[in-house]
Amino acid sequence: MSVKTRRTAEGTAVASSAATAPAPATAPGTPSTGPITREELQLASRNHAMPMEMLRWPVTPVGMHYLLVHFDVPRIDPVSWRLNIAGLVDHPLEYTLPDLQQRERRTHAVTMECAGNGRSRLEPRPMSQPWDQGGVGTAEWTGTPLAPLLLDAGVSPDAVELVFTGADRGIQGGVEHQYARSLTLAEAMSDDVLLAYEINGQTVPPQHGYPVRLLVPGWYGMTSVKWLQSITAIDHSFDGFQQLGSYRYTQNADDPGEPVQRIKVRSLMVPPGIPDFFTRQRAVGAGPVQLSGRAWSGHGTVANVEVCVDGAWEQAHLEPPGGRYAWRGWTFTWIATPGSHELACRATDSTGQTQPETAEWNYQGMGNNDVQRLTVTVKE
Repeated sequence: MSVKTRRTAEGTAVASSAATAPAPATAPGTPSTGPITREELQLASRNHAMPMEMLRWPVTPVGMHYLLVHFDVPRIDPVSWRLNIAGLVDHPLEYTLPDLQQRERRTHAVTMECAGNGRSRLEPRPMSQPWDQGGVGTAEWTGTPLAPLLLDAGVSPDAVELVFTGADRGIQGGVEHQYARSLTLAEAMSDDVLLAYEINGQTVPPQHGYPVRLLVPGWYGMTSVKWLQSITAIDHSFDGFQQLGSYRYTQNADDPGEPVQRIKVRSLMVPPGIPDFFTRQRAVGAGPVQLSGRAWSGHGTVANVEVCVDGAWEQAHLEPPGGRYAWRGWTFTWIATPGSHELACRATDSTGQTQPETAEWNYQGMGNNDVQRLTVTVKE
């Protein structure tokens, strides 16, 4: 699809599609019932999931947090770097990194999940980054609230959305563009939205958006634009590729679909026992086994987690919340008997949404939050 470049009243470009390229022989999103392709393998080797055993940690170490880089990691000089707020504003502003660091400072524990997490489990498989279930992580992000900066700039009443543009540039869907996403003014003015420059008490590393990234708690990770360069107020709905051409719940290549936004409710279990090196199949000893995991939702708080052993569901014990936007721990004691057993877990949030028993297929493989199932062999 073609994405037009729109300009604000002041002539500031908010999207770029100056060049196009032929679509690859196998386009992202194309359903496949075959093995993982070379293109998918390339993506999997560049990006990485959080190992499932890291669910034991309430805060994910930075090196274990999931990572997705759309194009290339840009090399940015923090001295010359500037963040511009422009477009339909009374006072266009420019900030250096020290400028932002001297403003109000906040830290939020936030569970971030890739919208494509679980994509490889769909049948047929939409081809893209082949996530299994580890496209998630929870970190303590530190930065300055966005809303006061927007107030200082004096966003015009005519502004409809704010476009957040990163420094990374590439080609997707045949369209050359810088990675950019938008939020409505009301969404951007949320008290929890940050311009983040630290993660887990250290400088945000290059792969996670150094020197500054947007952080939008409760939304899938594509919303939190990395390597942030500009914020532009516009008087229309943004039509850049990453807004309209990607991150949509669609049923085919021509379906405009609905936008992917907030994280669906989900629970994952720490794989119990020990793994086989190649298959990752689990083995435990007979007797009491403490099962544990984490649950989260971008639509509300986690209200309930259930664990299933061989088809029978029971309540798990919920640990105290770790923060409004951080995952919540849970535990369950299983009396394991010799043989092969299927374990599963599912969460329900405060809005009443519960994980589905089976995956809900869509063309781009977005938002798959079906129930996790594990096969465990119990030894004598």
